[in-house]
Parts: sequence; C-alpha cells; structure tokens
Amino acid sequence: MFLTIVSSFGFSNLSYGQGTGTAGGVNVEGSWYLGEGLKDGDYFEYSMCEIDLNDCAPIKLKMWIKGTISHETETLWDVRVVIIDGNKIIKGSWGLGKTSPEPITFDDDLFHYAIAFKSSLAWLGAFATGTEGDRIHGPQKFTAPAWGKIGAIGGAQLIPIREETIIVPAGTVDTIVVGWYSGDWNEIWIVDNFPYPVKAITYTWITTGIPPIMHQYTLLDYQENVMDDPFKDVVETIPKEELFGCTTEFPNYIGKHVTTKPNHTILVQYNYAPEFPMEGCNIDWKINFMNPYNDIEFIDQLHYDIWVLDEDGNKLRSYAEDLGKTELFNGFGQVHILLPVEEDAGLVRYVIFVHGTGPEYEIPDAKMGGYVSIEIEIDKNPLYEKSIVTTPTTQDLDEKSNEIPSWIKNNAGWWADGSIDDDSFIQGLQFLIKEGIMQIPPTTQGIGSGTNEIPSWIKNNAGWWADGSIDDDSFIQGLQFLIKEGIMTISS
Repeated sequence: MFLTIVSSFGFSNLSYGQGTGTAGGVNVEGSWYLGEGLKDGDYFEYSMCEIDLNDCAPIKLKMWIKGTISHETETLWDVRVVIIDGNKIIKGSWGLGKTSPEPITFDDDLFHYAIAFKSSLAWLGAFATGTEGDRIHGPQKFTAPAWGKIGAIGGAQLIPIREETIIVPAGTVDTIVVGWYSGDWNEIWIVDNFPYPVKAITYTWITTGIPPIMHQYTLLDYQENVMDDPFKDVVETIPKEELFGCTTEFPNYIGKHVTTKPNHTILVQYNYAPEFPMEGCNIDWKINFMNPYNDIEFIDQLHYDIWVLDEDGNKLRSYAEDLGKTELFNGFGQVHILLPVEEDAGLVRYVIFVHGTGPEYEIPDAKMGGYVSIEIEIDKNPLYEKSIVTTPTTQDLDEKSNEIPSWIKNNAGWWADGSIDDDSFIQGLQFLIKEGIMQIPPTTQGIGSGTNEIPSWIKNNAGWWADGSIDDDSFIQGLQFLIKEGIMTISS
C-alpha cells in the first residue's frame, strides 16, 4: 500500500538565513508532535542508519503496532519489530511510550537498534510530544519561529523551514521540513497527523571539514489496519554469539596508547575485549585517534582500516574489504566496532592502518598516515570448528553455479524500491561475484555503450525475485545482461 498524504500545502516562498539565531516558521496552520495519529494496526518500514550503529551502515526497520501492554504504572504501545542488518534478521518486540513513542522496553538483542531508533526516528520527541498544554515540549506549531534550542550542537535553533512535496518509496507526501543549521542544513521531513518523520538527513557537529552523517532514514512503506501479524512467517537468523558460544559482555578491556609508525603523526588509544578472543567470535574495539601533542584533541576525517598480517608482514585480511570497501572513514576520531575473528587459534597480528586524513570522498593526506601493530592471542573454539563448512569441489560449484545466498535478496528488494541507488547495488554485486560469494555462469564481458543505463525490466526483476515471484535463474539472466552490456564489470 502506498502512502498518499497530499494536501493543499503547496510551496512557501519563505526565505531563511543561516546561524544559531535563525528565525523560522511556515505559513501553514496546524501543529505536530512525535506519535501524532499513531494507532493499533499501523505498519511502518524504514531504511535507516545511525552513526553509533556500525558507523551509519544502512539497516531496514519494520514495525507493527499490535496493541498496548502494561508496564509498571504506565501503558505502552506493544510493537513487533523486524531488523534486517546485512545478512542478519532479528525479530522481537519493544514497548513504546504513549507520550513520546520511543522504546521504553525492548528485547536484549534489540538494544542497539532501540537506541539508534531513539536517536534518529524518535529524536524529535525531545521537542514535540503529545502533552497538551506543555508550551515547551508539547505539540509544536508550524508557524512557530523555533521549536527549541539544540544545546549539543552549538546552540542551533530547531525551526520549521519550508513546505515541500517529496516522493519517498512509500508514496508522494506534502511535508513540512524542520531542521537546523550547523555548517550545513540538517533537515527532517514531517507530515501533519503522521506519527514519525518520513525522511531525514542530519550531520555530526564538527568544527572543520565535511561532517559525516549522524542519522538518515526514509519511509519505505506504511499501511493501516494491519490486524494479522505481518512477521509470523519471518525466520530469524541464529545469532553468531549463540551459535558459537561467544560472550557478548565485555567488562574488562586491554588497552594501550601508542603513536603511529613511522612518523608518529597520530596517537592511537586502543582498547579491545575480551583479552583472549575465540575463533568465530567478535573482538570489541574502541579506538581513539588523537593529536600526539595534545591527548584531548581528536583527529577527525580519518581514512583507516584494520588489517590482519602474516608473520612476514603480508596482508591476509582487510576489514574494509570484508565490507566491500577499499577503506573505512570516521569523521570525528572515535571508533567503536565489533570485528569478527576469522583467523585460526594462535597469535594473530592486527594492524590499525591509517591511510591519511581528509574529506570522505577525496584522496587522503598520506603525510598523516601510519600504523599501529597489536598481537592478540586467539583461543580455540570447538563450536566454531564444528561449524566450518568444507570447501566445495569444482563439481559442487558446477552443480550449484546458479545458487545465490538468500540474504542477497534483501539488497535486491531495497534496490528495487529505491532504498539503494544503482551504483551501490552494482558495486555490491561486483564484489560478491568477484569474491565468489555469488556464483553465476561464465559470461562474456562487454565494454559498455557509455550510458550505463540499467533497463527498468532488470530492476523489476530484482523486486520480483526478492519477493519470490521469479526464480534465481531468471534474476541471473538479468545480471548476465548487465555484464554483456558492460554496465557491470567483473574483474578476474
């Protein structure tokens, strides 16, 4: 069902300036608060990212308002949730507050996602709630010059900026854009009498350079009066921690402060846990990149990676390459990641490698480059050994040449509904095919026509394949077409 909330708002000719003292206000009667119009049977689907959740790696969030539940002395919305995070599918529930519908209770394995939801989709609840008569935190008028001051980002004012009709995957909507200026405009698109924003892009507060995205999301689907559980057939993936007996709590960290070699341009403060990670489990890394002459000043705009080297110094593995990237980027000098251990038990040499500094999409300044080497003893894990799959033979690959991992369908569906752009989807496919994760029959590589335009029928196929309407072979034929036309390049 497409969301169609098109009113007679039109577009405002209101002009607005820049700075913390900016006055806003849109010439539209009405007000809004987080949760406005929320009711039983509402179904939402968002594509979203949040900076503290894997450095804003995109996930898909699905929510269904089942009804209400009692919690201590208050009544909460009973919400069923599905998270699609890469190749993980996490299914659970959380309880949303009635005054401000942000997570109050949640399943343990939804903890990080609940925090990300509160910091992104539910963030406006700090300024606009359903508490009638509360002049400061109650419903906020579109005509108001400001909705409040954001102290955490230099005291900028959150203001209604303009009216705008936009198209999101869920449909065409007339919106009011609210936001603030902090080196660039941070904008959130809301709709009168609709519970959550339909779109947002905001940036972290930094004093120099290009700020990284703080959170970003888009409404993919909205349905009303959904009475049957839409997730009853969703199969949750088994958490790796449960499968391999991994610890998920890290009370004690091993840490050190050391400057990068060879030029000592950056002070790296690293901490990791547990002290003896196990095969197949995660290492929890907390890394700060600091000025070596001022250990309270962070180095921002870092181009970096985490490598595994052999005893001769040859690179065996790159975490960035595991994610399909050439390098990682961090805008403010503080990194917190979970790095899966894929190495065998024994002493493993990890390297925090800094390519340099500079804006995300520019070549970094290599003068700030360097590395820090850390040796970590990896413990043997008998559960991990039992789970290792034997390397397939050539005959096995021939027999399964058209078999595609099911999680790739998630990406295909997101591409079809517009959540992922063409370049991102094609680059992802190229990486999967090159690394042997996706097997397709031998296909002659074309050189391209120069336009590299993807025919609409291929995107339609991707959507149909994602929802099971066509089989793998039909989808693969579309990929072979892209290769033959030179739109997708597969290097050997």
